Amino acid sequence: MKNVKVLWSIIFIFFIVILAMGYKFVAGSVESSEDNRIAVVLTHDERNLILGEMRQFLISVQAISQALTEEDIGKVVGLSAKAGMSAEADTPGSIFRKIPLGMKMLGLDTRKKFDDMSAYAKNNQDIKALRVQLDTILSNCVACHEAYKLSESADH
Repeated sequence: MKNVKVLWSIIFIFFIVILAMGYKFVAGSVESSEDNRIAVVLTHDERNLILGEMRQFLISVQAISQALTEEDIGKVVGLSAKAGMSAEADTPGSIFRKIPLGMKMLGLDTRKKFDDMSAYAKNNQDIKALRVQLDTILSNCVACHEAYKLSESADH
């Protein structure tokens, strides 16, 4: 009988740990900010890495836009694929745990949209449809910047 109580205690503690980890995965490392956006708290290096990824998104969008203007579909395929999910492979798990679920979803959806654009461009020469896809990607960028900002933790 005593073993059953110990077992249930272990199960309960394990359940609490799982709940805490799940909450942290969803909530991330955040605090409120004076501009009503959610401040994601990162170390100095983590913040710089995320800002670098955001700059790369912007560089990709500009280059894709120019390729569309030049009607260079091959360039659109390559640039959009480069900004897709394959670029996520180098993101450290420590950062992923700190980002709130909504921001994770926007980031991953943006990467997926780049991949979708690449796949579409391989099979279609429809510049207008590709511009619409690019506009959708930019809408994700705007939504993320409206909702979130990156803060640096005091103990960088």
